[in-house]
Amino acid sequence: MGARIDRQAVTLRDVAEAAGVSVSTASRVLDDRTPRSRSATAERVRGVADELGYRRNAVAANLRRGATGTIGVLVPRLTDAVMAQMFEAIERAARQRGHFAVVATCGDDPDEERRATETLLDRNVDGLLLATARIDDSLPASLRDRGVPHVLVLRTDRVSPSSLGDDETGGYLAVRHLVDLGHREIAVITGPWFTSSGQDRRAGAERALAEAGLTVDEERVLSVGYGIDDGIRSGHTLLDRTDRPTAIFAANDNLAVGVLSAARSLGLEPGRDISIVGYNDIPLASRLPVPLTSVHTPFEQIATTALEMLLSDTTPGTPLRRALPTLIPRASTARA
Repeated sequence: MGARIDRQAVTLRDVAEAAGVSVSTASRVLDDRTPRSRSATAERVRGVADELGYRRNAVAANLRRGATGTIGVLVPRLTDAVMAQMFEAIERAARQRGHFAVVATCGDDPDEERRATETLLDRNVDGLLLATARIDDSLPASLRDRGVPHVLVLRTDRVSPSSLGDDETGGYLAVRHLVDLGHREIAVITGPWFTSSGQDRRAGAERALAEAGLTVDEERVLSVGYGIDDGIRSGHTLLDRTDRPTAIFAANDNLAVGVLSAARSLGLEPGRDISIVGYNDIPLASRLPVPLTSVHTPFEQIATTALEMLLSDTTPGTPLRRALPTLIPRASTARA
């Protein structure tokens, strides 16, 4: 292994470098308060620590935990208005509690998500708030196994502590509004099917349709990404046909803006020829040429609840906390 490091000077970083792992990985393996891992990596780290003569400094470790005042926040991207709003709400909530929030982005790529998470942990954050969870995501399970304090926001894997909007109720409010306006030919554009938000908003939409005695036409239900371009493509798919729907519920405002654009390009006037409802009520929604009817997501409440859950040492298995959304009617919807 080369020259032996002075036992009095051995640090956790020395162990990590000698074992070829990150500092956060070495710290977790050598933390005797967490379940003992039997993986090859863990055995290698412990072997290197013994050979170098490393002894964990419990006082220093405790000072690191909860003493940095830093909360790590992971979002898919900050170019998305919803994620930008969510981070800003978290940052304000953290500041009010004397903490500092630092953000990392990862797209919707599971590998990038894991790398970004380890980067935040390497900076000794006190806990993590993740707006990236997928239904099939292995990261929250890994954090639970490792005892890393974390709360999921906006999305949930339905197991880890989570603070989000009541997406099922929001989807219901959107489509119930269209039904109450007399629409019967209603299309739904959900978000990605790997997100709880996409699944739950569709479930709410289907409940509203069922209550009205309407069946779900699978040809009018599209599961796509959450971007404006996804909305444009979906809008053309649904509207450039003779049997087009009279109303569309788009499961976020980016999608709805894309549908508005597609409708205009096809010579349709939103609020007259086609009714459109979005979701989240981003600032742009009320400022469009035809102001967008949208389901308002209470970002501040979600952020405050997430911080309370994280800083109160919420344990895995805590029930999800959902904030109730509200429907904001505007000019993009009208009677059929």
